Amino acid sequence: MRGSEFAELKAFVAVVDRTSFARAADHLGVSRSALSQTIRQLESRLGVRLLNRTTRSVSPTEPGRRLHERVAPMLRDMDQAVAQAVGTRARAAGTLRINTLSMAVERLIAPRLGRFAAAHPEVVLDIVIDDGLSDIAGEGFDAGIRVGGRLQKDMVAVRLTPDFELLAVASPDYLARRGEPRTPADLSRHDCINWRFPGSGKIAGWPFRKKDKTIEYFGEGKVISNHQDIIVPAALQGLGILYAYNDGGIADALAEGRLKRVLADWSPTVPGLFLYYSSRRHMLPALRAFIDCLLDRDIAVAEPPTSKKRR
Repeated sequence: MRGSEFAELKAFVAVVDRTSFARAADHLGVSRSALSQTIRQLESRLGVRLLNRTTRSVSPTEPGRRLHERVAPMLRDMDQAVAQAVGTRARAAGTLRINTLSMAVERLIAPRLGRFAAAHPEVVLDIVIDDGLSDIAGEGFDAGIRVGGRLQKDMVAVRLTPDFELLAVASPDYLARRGEPRTPADLSRHDCINWRFPGSGKIAGWPFRKKDKTIEYFGEGKVISNHQDIIVPAALQGLGILYAYNDGGIADALAEGRLKRVLADWSPTVPGLFLYYSSRRHMLPALRAFIDCLLDRDIAVAEPPTSKKRR
């Protein structure tokens, strides 16, 4: 295979993986016009259209899908072989695509963006906030961040946080009007603020556990949403009981008395946040650096040991 043919196939796979000419161009370090020309040359050489293009999306045609299925694994194997050969000494560079929950952005990523950028100026972070269950490998992401119980199969997982405790909370005003539930069965007399999973559209059940008794409750109420920016204010404004991770301002509202916890003896802990990536891919230097930053391991490396003065 000639070098130009290899470059064409690599460009094609990058576009399909990232479903975007702009993101693929950033990843490859070329202009969008140059990338479009490369794809046209490949289609002309093969005599078939490989991509359906609109102003908003890019998707493979049937011949393009078949070509991607055969070529993409071979290119990834080659990338992995190169990465393993150069080892961990390779510099962190290129575009790193991360699919993450919104609470991971608030807790982990946003506070460390500046430090990561300063330490790794050749890395472009492409962060997509997605509270659904995206297929990170199929959609061209290098890694995802999810709670431990919702990881995809065949993934390498790296724990980022301790486990979380679920909290049932409501405003003092709501509880004064409606009373406090003592058991999950009491929730049938209350309005429940529900979470809808993005993508599947399913309403999340409320898992409760006390000693050996486990219950999953599905309640009804006046508010359903797939985002913390709706469900937490709904609880603060007295629209019902919310059952959620200790996140999105809940801890502050509890400390300030704007929310009150109920059913504490029924509320279990659930797996914390994990970063995961495909077990079929070698860890990229940029991803390794990103994980070290999220776990604050880069601070330990950056800070030299304190020297003791000789007497």
